[in-house]
Amino acid sequence: MENQSEEIKSITLEEAQSQVDHWIKTIGVRYFSELTNMAILTEEVGELARIMARTYGDQSFKSGENPDALAEEMADVLWVLICMANQTGVDLTAAFHRNLEKKSQRDKDRHKNNPKLSL
Repeated sequence: MENQSEEIKSITLEEAQSQVDHWIKTIGVRYFSELTNMAILTEEVGELARIMARTYGDQSFKSGENPDALAEEMADVLWVLICMANQTGVDLTAAFHRNLEKKSQRDKDRHKNNPKLSL
């Protein structure tokens, strides 16, 4: 891993998948089972939801909670999702492109015509 004091650079989804795989195989020993990772993903999304509810919703932070943890929680979700993609053979770059195309075709007029979204 590069020195953390160096400037952070952009990476592709493919590079992120490769870096996570390398980390798992050299530091993490092995991937957790797919079912365990699904449970961990659910846990991480819950932690993200807690931060969102306290930052943008009506709840307040409890003593000891970190109001600046939003980015960290999002990164935790992304990490586990990448682990799940790696261990199930999903190419996230290809999947993202397919998903964007699907949404673009399906929703090309849907949101423009939604009166709830008009300003």
